[in-house]
Amino acid sequence: MKHHSCKPATLIFGIIVSLLVVFTPGCNLLGRTTGAAENGEQANPKPVIERYTGEKSLEFPYVYTAQKELSLTFNGMGDRETMVRLLDELDANEIQATFFLPGMRVAEEPDIAVEILARGHEIENNTLNQLDLKNLEYEQIYKEIALSNEVIEKQTGVKPKYVRTKSGDYPEEVPLVAAQLGMKGVVSYNINPRDRDMQGAQAIGDYVKRYIHRGGIISLNTDINPEIIPSIRYIAQAADEIGYRLVTLDELVEHGGVRKPLEQIPGYDAAELNPNYLNAKYRLIYQVNTQQKHVALTFDDWGSDKTVTRILDILAEHQVSATFFLRAKGVETNPNLARAMVEGGHDVANHSYSHPVVTSLTPAELQEDLVKAHQVITEAIQQQPVMLFRPPTGVVDDERAKAIAAAGYPDIALYDVTTLDWDSSNSANDIVNGVMKQAQPGSVILLHMLDDIHTIEALPRVIQGLKDKGYTFVKMADLIQEHNSKTSEKN
Repeated sequence: MKHHSCKPATLIFGIIVSLLVVFTPGCNLLGRTTGAAENGEQANPKPVIERYTGEKSLEFPYVYTAQKELSLTFNGMGDRETMVRLLDELDANEIQATFFLPGMRVAEEPDIAVEILARGHEIENNTLNQLDLKNLEYEQIYKEIALSNEVIEKQTGVKPKYVRTKSGDYPEEVPLVAAQLGMKGVVSYNINPRDRDMQGAQAIGDYVKRYIHRGGIISLNTDINPEIIPSIRYIAQAADEIGYRLVTLDELVEHGGVRKPLEQIPGYDAAELNPNYLNAKYRLIYQVNTQQKHVALTFDDWGSDKTVTRILDILAEHQVSATFFLRAKGVETNPNLARAMVEGGHDVANHSYSHPVVTSLTPAELQEDLVKAHQVITEAIQQQPVMLFRPPTGVVDDERAKAIAAAGYPDIALYDVTTLDWDSSNSANDIVNGVMKQAQPGSVILLHMLDDIHTIEALPRVIQGLKDKGYTFVKMADLIQEHNSKTSEKN
């Protein structure tokens, strides 16, 4: 990648010096006092930037949203030829992106920044010199961000709303400085294709395709690896395949929400550790007794955005509500996907945190796993999940069932229809035939949302086949509530 060309150093120097006056009134460039001080009067002392004591700004490793959107962002500013080629590629793929620009580079070549804006993209603050801020004092950090804001606004007319450091990492002072400057937030990222390692365009695109998700923030660099330009096509294809839009960061934030802390969500403590479990009552729910042709469609475990979104799309197309039993370790890495299930009109429930065979754990270990899962899911969806617990593999004994009930989950959700769809050797035909053969009024159908199995291929046929037989799909909790359950209750 070519080095950028610079404007005369005196011009750039003049721009920065003119802005420094804002922060050092009463002093000229050489440190001598000016104005009244030169006439023998006492000079105004240099103001000190005090550490901000108010509430820090928001921090965005990703944006909390269930909408099918994510943001493509760039750091730095390459040379003119590189930047024009990059902008042309973004235009060709109809992508609006967000550029985090160093203030010094904007001072050097403001026409590039103006061109970025003219093409419909967003400009934000990459600090003045892209310094490592971790070893700087508060006042130095303030000036690195504030001066960059001033340069960008002076040269483009746009005041940055967000700041990101060169690496995305930052000390605790940065959100305070951002708040002090009235900025909306500090941005890092959660999709980093590691273009600094000089990967090829296809590898960069494949990485994004693998980790793409709602509310994601993709981070690339404009001045390191020339392969980012041809990678845009692959990134656009990855988003298009799953039906996601690439939008500017500010649009993503505007469409998103702010997650409440766990302790502010009603029902976060509905599950808790309880060592006094020996007399707890529980119900093992396999199906319900009913003459109505109602069935519950349930999905276990976790999968990628592509897999789960396709399941959600199929359910929406057929106007079917389902129940998702979530492995919370997966939810923890992608809470937006769990929230999308809720906003799609589905129920989410507890399938453990780490997906253990529960009989391999002590009752105390099981409760710890279950409670952790409850809290992760609650925080992800910002509401209490449906209080059903499904043990991984469906295996549970009396002692563990009592421990589960005592922890807040007396209804243990099992199933009467299973096709072993988690095994990729079972074809779509096997899955469809298995469901159609076993389903009856009140059935609970078990499927999985794992990647690289045949469930997605089978799902539309399962739904249509059952509808053709007169069945109606209801969520499992509703099925339990509406009918007397066929259960095994023990003391």
